[in-house]
Amino acid sequence: MNDAPLADLRTLQAALAQFARERDWERFHSPKNLAMALAGEAGELLEVFQWLTEDESRTVARDPATARAVRDEIADVLLYLARLADVLDIDLDEAVRDKLRRNAERYPIDLARGHARKAPGLEPADPAAAVSGPSGDPSAR
Repeated sequence: MNDAPLADLRTLQAALAQFARERDWERFHSPKNLAMALAGEAGELLEVFQWLTEDESRTVARDPATARAVRDEIADVLLYLARLADVLDIDLDEAVRDKLRRNAERYPIDLARGHARKAPGLEPADPAAAVSGPSGDPSAR
């Protein structure tokens, strides 16, 4: 991976902070409130796709109204995510680089290529014998 920023959102974060400051909304931007708003916006994005088939979901951009709805909800998710990271003083570029590195270690190409299993090599030989952790993920035991 080169040294170019992967997720440099500092300009966006500064604009969002100014937007909130000008409206005296900073007091409402607690991590809890921002996380809840982020989840709500992600839910609104999910709602666009809720009853679509896999194939229909791949073609949402063909309908201008649906494409606009998806675009707006993705923007809302990004805005709340950027604001939450800023309020928590999380360097998104550093977080993204670290997560990509850890995912590359967890999902080596030779074990992960061509399938969507979670954490290749970590599944039990008999998935029915797995004991799920609190997240329902057997690897979270």
